Amino acid sequence: MQALYTIYQIIELLTNVFVMLIIVQFVIGLLLAFNVVSRGNDFVLAIYRSINSLLDPVLRPIRNILPQTGAIDFSPLVLIIALQIMLIILSSIIRSVG
Repeated sequence: MQALYTIYQIIELLTNVFVMLIIVQFVIGLLLAFNVVSRGNDFVLAIYRSINSLLDPVLRPIRNILPQTGAIDFSPLVLIIALQIMLIILSSIIRSVG
């Protein structure tokens, strides 16, 4: 039982890191879109591109499934909700086993 709970904690930690990356990507994207941060800022662009390269393989399939909504990308929101649902299901399974 303790091993399952440890695995759950690791998955929860990784999920939280993933959600934080999504939020950072969103905030940097907004800052760049509204010219709060200049596109000439190499440091911010490097961080933004790095996060995009990490998240794009996960978000691309979700973007392909969702209908086109113009400038608004709902795929990060769908991913966050899916990750939270996964954590709830895993928690429920671990509680029922123990």
